[in-house]
Amino acid sequence: MKKLFFITIAMIMAIPSSSQGQTQPMTPETLWAFGRIGTVRISPDGTTVLFGVTHYDVIENKGVRDIFTLPAAGGEPVNITNSEVSESSAVWRPDGLRIGFLKAVDGDNQLFEMDPDGGNVRQVTELDGGITGFDYAPDMGHIYYTRRVQVQPTAKDKHPDMPKAAAIIADDLMYRHWDRWHDGKFNHIFVAGYDDGQAGEGRNIMDGEPWSSPLPPFGGSSQIAWSADGQYLAYTAKKKAGKEWTTSTNSNIYLFSLETGETENLTPFNEGYDRNPVFSPDGRYMAWESMATPGFESDKNRIMVMELATRKYRDFSAGFDQSSSGFAWSADSRTLYFVSGIHATYQLYALDIETGRIDRLTEGPHNYQSVAVAGDHLVAQRMSMSMPTEIFRVNKQTGGETQISFVNREILDRTAMGKVEKRWVTTTDDKEMLVWVIYPPHFDPDKNYPALLYCGGGPQSAVSQFFSYRWNFQIMAANDYIIVAPNRRGLPTFGQEWNDQISQDYGGQNMKDYLSAIDAVKAEPFVDEERLGAVGASYGGYSVFWLAGHHNKRFSAFISHCGLFNLESWYGTTEEMFFANHDIGGGYWEDPRPHSYDFSPHLYVHRWDTPILVIHGAKDYRVPYAEGLQAFNAAQLQGIPSRLLFFPEENHWVLQPQNGILWQREFFRWLDEWLK
Repeated sequence: MKKLFFITIAMIMAIPSSSQGQTQPMTPETLWAFGRIGTVRISPDGTTVLFGVTHYDVIENKGVRDIFTLPAAGGEPVNITNSEVSESSAVWRPDGLRIGFLKAVDGDNQLFEMDPDGGNVRQVTELDGGITGFDYAPDMGHIYYTRRVQVQPTAKDKHPDMPKAAAIIADDLMYRHWDRWHDGKFNHIFVAGYDDGQAGEGRNIMDGEPWSSPLPPFGGSSQIAWSADGQYLAYTAKKKAGKEWTTSTNSNIYLFSLETGETENLTPFNEGYDRNPVFSPDGRYMAWESMATPGFESDKNRIMVMELATRKYRDFSAGFDQSSSGFAWSADSRTLYFVSGIHATYQLYALDIETGRIDRLTEGPHNYQSVAVAGDHLVAQRMSMSMPTEIFRVNKQTGGETQISFVNREILDRTAMGKVEKRWVTTTDDKEMLVWVIYPPHFDPDKNYPALLYCGGGPQSAVSQFFSYRWNFQIMAANDYIIVAPNRRGLPTFGQEWNDQISQDYGGQNMKDYLSAIDAVKAEPFVDEERLGAVGASYGGYSVFWLAGHHNKRFSAFISHCGLFNLESWYGTTEEMFFANHDIGGGYWEDPRPHSYDFSPHLYVHRWDTPILVIHGAKDYRVPYAEGLQAFNAAQLQGIPSRLLFFPEENHWVLQPQNGILWQREFFRWLDEWLK
């Protein structure tokens, strides 16, 4: 029988033991033993938290998600599914009497319902191909569900007499995205009548349209919302196709009327992203996240609120130099709670709709990831570099925080964590840059340690208090390395100017920031400046390739995962062109040629002289794997010690348990070979 923490014998042997009352450093197996908490939902009466937890079986090389409930005031969690298959996307029915969730039947997810104690399970939908998401209307008269619908013909449709042919025929762009080739299917929204566990025939409100809602590849249920009266459905879509889709970020919020069947674009005035609508409980307002700059995916995320009766709207974040996300209304519709980043942390904030005042509720070295209202308190997910996601209760008035879930307490109690230190380092242009320094768990100031410079990805992604299951600073420190993690130019949470500077300056100031960070820390007596390494993925992988040709003998080892090596070949093979156009400045054939191409690492590969490990996944279409092969081949042909770690079944990330553990082993095998 599967238990709350399902761990195989092999995993138990590999996880640090505390049988002697001592904590031990983290191992790769530890990372895959942690339970991973999913989306949190609050019961309609505000008393109970609903959430999912995924546990991984390394031997079986897969994860299983169970559904739990937990008193919002704190207490013992209850596993209400405890099965051998995954249950996901759990939500409360608006009356609180039932819980809806997804579960696979013959390989396809269908909607099921159960009582709050996990009993009386019944299947609601039986649709060919299954569904990908759902939610109840507040009046429980309808549900919506999403499913993949064939809109465009495939090669086999065009050539039915060639059933064994395997081909992609493309006449436009977006023929592949993230890690999937386009198959003519799009995620569409269906609305169906609902009566106490019985769903009627669904109506496709996007019938025939060649675009998706939610937005691929990562959009979820937060991009679709019922109005308070259940008569309207707001959804996010980028109603463009092919070249127009790949060169634009212009998504909008659309409002579908159940009564008339008509759809209205609520945000035609904005040319950037508009996403994640949230209706106020009194039905008066709709809040949503909005970016003003067309084509810029990392622009400031604004707080937009529309009065639905008049369609008048206001940017409540004007003058608030931070991005905002994860909106949740108070019961009286007067306060909007949200998450926002400041100085490489993510905190909870409250916006007073009447006065426009924004107050910060929490502070400290952690990242809040979500917020929900539970009566007089907030319930939110929180992580840090030293703790994977857990659930906290937060006082609305004082910001006082109380941890109420302890999914990983047993593992954390026996795992030693290193000290995380916050430093401010002066950059070459006299700015102050926040740098995290992470020490080995049993740090000895009299020893000399090798140090690793962490190069962040994005490029516009904060090096914040995140807990990663691959780029994990604590496991790096556990292998006796000092970790230097700078919030260099081009990262959010330090104002939009700091964030925006990196665009079209990839090899400029932010590279100087990296060197300022490592130079400041290597001056410490406990750091051996002859044993420095630089590591990173995506833009961080690009950074490693760039530094390899410009580091002036600082580093003795490099690791680049899915890095951009040749900007011309990358521009010609990536899929979301709006990102490339904004950050690089356009195609390499343009006249004048964008100066960003002068920052291409391949132009400086003749300067490489340092051992390098190159990692890539075959299904990475954001940074196609030929980038990694070019870099590895160039190192090999020049006689530079180098190694290629290639994953045929992984994308821009590494998601399978055994691949993840192998990744960690090879990562440290390479570093230990050259830095120890």
